[in-house]
Amino acid sequence: MTKTRIFGAILALLLVAGPGFGQETGDLSLTLEDSIVRALRNNLNVAAEVIGPGLASATLAEARQMYMPTMSIDLTRTSYEQLSTWSLQSAGTYLNKGTTSSASISQQIPFGGSLQASLSYDYSKNNQLFQSYNPSYTGRLNFVLTQPLLKNFGWTVSRRAIVIAQNSFDSSRSQFKTVLMETVYNVEAGYWNLVYAIENLKTQQLALESGRDLLTKTKREVQVGTKAPIEVLNAEATVARREADILQAEALVKRSQDQLRALLNSGVDPASRSQVLLPADKPEFKPFAITLEEAYAAAMARRPELETAKAAIGMKMVDFRFAKNQLLPQLDLQLVKASPGISGQQFIYDPEDPFGIPTLGDPGSASQAFKDVFNFRYKGNWSAGVTLTIPFGDMVGRANYTYARLDLEQAQARLKLQDQQIYLEVSDAVRTLETAAKSVDAYRIARELAERQLEAEMKKLNVGMSTNYFVLTYQDALASARSLEMRALVDYNIAVAAIARVTGSTLEERNISLGEYIK
Repeated sequence: MTKTRIFGAILALLLVAGPGFGQETGDLSLTLEDSIVRALRNNLNVAAEVIGPGLASATLAEARQMYMPTMSIDLTRTSYEQLSTWSLQSAGTYLNKGTTSSASISQQIPFGGSLQASLSYDYSKNNQLFQSYNPSYTGRLNFVLTQPLLKNFGWTVSRRAIVIAQNSFDSSRSQFKTVLMETVYNVEAGYWNLVYAIENLKTQQLALESGRDLLTKTKREVQVGTKAPIEVLNAEATVARREADILQAEALVKRSQDQLRALLNSGVDPASRSQVLLPADKPEFKPFAITLEEAYAAAMARRPELETAKAAIGMKMVDFRFAKNQLLPQLDLQLVKASPGISGQQFIYDPEDPFGIPTLGDPGSASQAFKDVFNFRYKGNWSAGVTLTIPFGDMVGRANYTYARLDLEQAQARLKLQDQQIYLEVSDAVRTLETAAKSVDAYRIARELAERQLEAEMKKLNVGMSTNYFVLTYQDALASARSLEMRALVDYNIAVAAIARVTGSTLEERNISLGEYIK
């Protein structure tokens, strides 16, 4: 099993095939590695599943936005004019012009609360009497902390959307990993099955050729009187049956070609449906041994289905903790710290004659107001309070809690069932590998013995000590032995691929990285 990097194989294919790569209409010779590259690049199932992690990644990025600070800026300019309606307003028309602006930054904090800092500025000028500052410049700096203490409190509850999105992303990656592994395994199985079909056809053709040669030889011997006519009949019947076997073998080759072509997605283009796929690799017997314990341990550590199941349990655990938290009363704490500042054209009134003409004081400025704000000149501005909300008969919350608890228990039970299923798959794959390894050696010996038996029977036939019937029988036995030996070799290579699949090591052994597909 090669460990050439997949993108390296893709580059090699591009260099060899040139601009028309993927649009061939003639015979196409493919190695197993080439076939895997084409399938991972073109397979429709892979193309569909690769979108899943991208969607989950976008959802995760959206969920993480909750901890990104937000800024808001407001600017308002006003002008107000009306008839004076009371004595403190100037006679005639009352005028008021002003500008209000504010900027605030809000930030979610990890335990469910929020922190806000805001800075505001107000400018006002009017013709109202008895003003201490006109025009006036007012600044205000506010810090507000809002924190749930019972309901909606906690790291898990506040990060629920992020945790669920992260688990969903992990689950999507694991599902895509499963698709890649299944695709690689299916390509390997399809490739080796096509190899078997072609080799079986060659074996059947060789047997037919041997039968026809024997039939021709027998006919000559009957003509000269050294063989009975019945011998021709036996040979003709066998040749006719082998011709029928050829038709079955050819059908198997076409079916295997279609199956591999579908995996490579080269059958969608009508121009490539008639393309003949020619496997360039031959199955080999490379001793590979693994114990059930080793295979099971590897499967438990690598199988993406387990990763998917654990990610699902993680999501359901968060839902359960959230539902449990929602049963608590709501107790919210709010802390406010403010720092005001005011400046402007000051009018000073005589305390003994408040309705007299004021004297002008400091003209003031906006910068003076903000200086007072940032120096916290007035330190006594703060507030603290709590709000308690107790629902009566929270049936919806209890129903959600019960559902979340049962959903979590069901997911945990399914994980245990999945562990058992994986053990059965691994044990079956290990036994199949052991049986296939023994079968390769057994069928090789059987084929060698069949060759020796046919050779001995041909020698007997040449000296008149045998008949066509026995020779044809041994020819059939040899053809069957060759097909069975090839089938055993193919089954062994498929069994090795199955071990990689059930242990979750397919991608690692072929150096396939998810990063090549998921950005």
